[in-house]
This record gives sequence, structure tokens and C-alpha cells, in this order.
Amino acid sequence: MPPSRDHIMTEPPVSTHAPAAWRPYAAMLIGVIAVSFAAIFIRLAQKESAPSLVLAAARLSVAALVLTPVVLRRHLAELRAVRRSDLLWAIVSGAVLGLHFATWITSLEYTAVVNSVTLVTTSPLWVALLAPLLLGERLTRATIIGLVLAIGGGVLVATSASAGDPPTRHDPWLGNGLALIGAVAAAVYLIIGRRLRARWGLLVYAWLVYGVAALLLVIVVIVSGAQVGGLPGTAYLWMILMGLVPQLLGHSAFNYALGYLPAAYVSLVILGEPIGSGLLAMALLEEWPVPVQIAGSALILLGIGVASREQPAQRAEAQDMPALLDG
Repeated sequence: MPPSRDHIMTEPPVSTHAPAAWRPYAAMLIGVIAVSFAAIFIRLAQKESAPSLVLAAARLSVAALVLTPVVLRRHLAELRAVRRSDLLWAIVSGAVLGLHFATWITSLEYTAVVNSVTLVTTSPLWVALLAPLLLGERLTRATIIGLVLAIGGGVLVATSASAGDPPTRHDPWLGNGLALIGAVAAAVYLIIGRRLRARWGLLVYAWLVYGVAALLLVIVVIVSGAQVGGLPGTAYLWMILMGLVPQLLGHSAFNYALGYLPAAYVSLVILGEPIGSGLLAMALLEEWPVPVQIAGSALILLGIGVASREQPAQRAEAQDMPALLDG
């Protein structure tokens, strides 16, 4: 879902070895479409009685397993050079990432797709809000205006009585709250990533963090006794597609575009995920948003867009953001 590394770094120049002009834009279109399917796959799997914790563990496990041969073959030297203190932070980052996916995916049991995806996409705003406290970064005027707009939109979305047709039960307050927890967890993950990404390559960082998050979620699934076997075959299909389409294809497309286009531009394009998810929910789930949801979601996306325009070193942030969100 959008939109993630050291903010002290300046944005590196866009690649001078550009391919055909249309390719980065095509990659962004593919990326938005791919990540927009995340919430749809989750909903379809939940309708097959797949537990949300199992879905979170499966999504990250599939992504980590696909990355494993690539990382071990091409980045083994970098892995061996990882410091123990950084590895501990990677474990913390993986735990927070696991919390992000567990809460966001669970939120889709209780609230509308458009509510859940829009609220979880507010993670960049939480980064901006937490950065002055945790990293000593200045809160810009644009960030403050963006926060005010997003808070107003969040109130509209949170008070919306519509929750589409969630598989478990109609409880928008619970679902919206879980989505917000997922957004805050994503923000903490991104802040930790700022320090680790200054020393690690993207693939090594993503593989370690995905792997830790997947392992921790598998442990939680085992301890909780959530049903893993005996589900319909289509439930497992949706799980695999979650890991392959939004997590790997979608985020890889964004990372490709970041090599040729300004990160601030790509970050704003990523905000198309809630719109894409909402349209897909209408077409595939017959879930039609009410006017207050549309107005609230528009305010939130406008707030993120305003705040993002003055975020420092957005390229570094955006490169990790696709590795996580959401979507």
C-alpha cells in the first residue's frame, strides 16, 4: 500500500542512462495496479476463511523466499559484513513490519477497502510527525499543513458508518483503528530503515527484514493456533499472489522508476494505490464508497501530497517505502 534510508543524504541524480522515455512511466502504472490488488487478494482470501495472521505471514514468506537465491548468490559478501548491532536493529525493524501487516490485513476484516488502504497510506505523515522526536528533524510548514488536512480527512473516514461487506463483521471503528496502528508501525519501520539503508543495499535490507517479519509471524501463527491447513485451494492461491504481485512486482516497478525519475514525483504517484484499490473493490467486491468516505480519502491523499513535496531526501525514503507498504 504507499508509500520508504537516511534523510541526511541528498537525493542522488536521476540516471543519465535512461531507457525509452515511456518505460519508467509504464513501470509506475504497473506498480500502482499491482499494489492496488493487495487489499483485493486479502479480502478474497479472508472470504475463504483464511486467518489474517496467516495471510500476513504468507505474504512476507513468499517475498523472502523469492529473494533468497538472488541475495545469497549476489550479495553474500555484503551479508557477511553486516554488523551485529545493525542485525539487532533489523530484527526490531522486522518485528515492526510484521505488526504493520498483521494489523492492516486484520483491519480488512472489519472495514471498507477504501477506508483501510487510505488510512494505512498515512505512514509518511506519521514519519514526519515522529521524526522530530526520534531523529531531531525539523517539521516543515508544508508538513504541518499536510497533517492538518490528513487529520480532517481521517476524522471523516473514521466516522464513516460504511464498511462495505467485510468477511468477519461490520465494525468500522475497529477496522479503521487497526489500519491506523498499521500506519504508525510502518512509520517506525521507515525511521529505522533510514539508518540501516545508509549502509546496506536495498535487496539485502529487504530480504533480512522480510525474513525476520515472516519468521516472527509464523511463530505467532503457531502459538495462536490459527488454521493453516485445510483451507480451500483458492485461499493459498491468493496468498501466493499477495507475495508475488503487490509485494514483488509492484514494489520492484516503483524501484525501477526511481532510477530514472525524481523520487518526489514517484512518491506522489504511489498515492494512486487507495484510488486503484477503491476502484477494484467496486468492480470485484461490489463495495461502493459513500460520499463521506470519498471526501475523507481525498483530504488524506491531498495532505500526504502537500507534506511530501518538502520532505528531505525523498528518494531514499521512497526506495524503502515500496519495499514495505502496502500495499
